Amino acid sequence: MARQNRAQRQTVRRVMHEYKHGELKSHGRRIRNPKQAIAIGMREAGASNKVSPRRNRRSLARTKARTQRGAQARRSTPTRAELYQEARRRNIPGRSHMNKAELEKALRRR
Repeated sequence: MARQNRAQRQTVRRVMHEYKHGELKSHGRRIRNPKQAIAIGMREAGASNKVSPRRNRRSLARTKARTQRGAQARRSTPTRAELYQEARRRNIPGRSHMNKAELEKALRRR
């Protein structure tokens, strides 16, 4: 196996962490085989010796972009509970019967 750069090591570390905690999935099913988890980590990190260097670079770039989007997406939209707390603070009537979309709409109006 070739020497990995820092980004590749971080990606492999993240994938193995997901595997150890039962969160690593492929095609909707949980991964149980440690060799398969390592292969997934190497592929996502762009450190596989089975594909060309160009494809490895593209794979690493795609993985970086996906993890950044995921982190940003989770932070950008508040949960229903957070919206409910804000509606409670602003004393919006009927808030307990509202769903997330209705809470967002009510908070925008006020």
